[in-house]
Amino acid sequence: MTSVELVTAADVQLMQGLAQCVTATRPDLVNSDATFGELAWNWGKEHVSDGASWRRRLWFSGGHLVAWGWARLPHRLRRSDGSVKDVTGAYLAYQIHPDHAELVDEVIDWYDGTAKNLERTVMPSAADEFALDQWAAHGYATDPAALGDAGSWTQLNERALTDMEQPVLPDGFRFRTADEAGPKAAVQAHLDAWAPSAYTAEGYEGVRRTPAYRGDLHILVEAPDGTMASSTIMWLDEVNRTAEFEPVGTHPGHRRRGLGRAMLLHGMQLVRAAGATHATVACLGAPGHPAARGLYHSVGFREFTRDAPLIKTRAEG
Repeated sequence: MTSVELVTAADVQLMQGLAQCVTATRPDLVNSDATFGELAWNWGKEHVSDGASWRRRLWFSGGHLVAWGWARLPHRLRRSDGSVKDVTGAYLAYQIHPDHAELVDEVIDWYDGTAKNLERTVMPSAADEFALDQWAAHGYATDPAALGDAGSWTQLNERALTDMEQPVLPDGFRFRTADEAGPKAAVQAHLDAWAPSAYTAEGYEGVRRTPAYRGDLHILVEAPDGTMASSTIMWLDEVNRTAEFEPVGTHPGHRRRGLGRAMLLHGMQLVRAAGATHATVACLGAPGHPAARGLYHSVGFREFTRDAPLIKTRAEG
């Protein structure tokens, strides 16, 4: 077992290795923010700006990582429109190998000690009945705000890379890769789609330095005027022959034109050519967020697991 430290790039690689192990045996137990692609994306884009507020602990057995916790403590977000958002609570991303499920109590105790006197949230898999019972025993309850019509819980969707349609773009639009378009265009595409966003050029450099990133699998759609109207990154897990889309976004001025749909179909063809047989993508699952879910369903994705948002208030210890 290691001491409590900040999350490093080497840690993320170990965490991704555990994600691959869980994906191979019980993919429904991969927790929110603990997937192969999500780990690389979150660490890469945020470690420069927010890494000082991160804490982690790793659990090993026989030299292999079998559990980890990544606590994100209060911090300040500076966004692209000049606004500032103060995050006052704590959030835990974590993962435990199914063969070491009992470690969840140690993970919870570590989180409670690390985020003491803060409001604490966590999103275990809704399929992990054992973990949910343990979280409840430690005073965590369903987060009612997260489960409302406009709530923030997520579902993970999957599909096999068979029987895919051909992508069709409107006249004058074309597919590009980030390798072709360059860093400036790739960053601007994300900012346009997700404004206001805390994403920066430095964050993108962090993403590019993660071992899982491939510029040829970072896809953009270029409009006739040169604007990068849509973009997505595909994270290829060669061990499980699966690819994860994260993030996926379209410029507000170019939505409802089929760009996102065409980009997803094109991306699936690329990763299939690279050896993938299966693809996943996450989205908000609450009724008030139908757009992304409808997009993914239109290209054959279907929900196969979801998270269970839990909360523990300061008053609960």
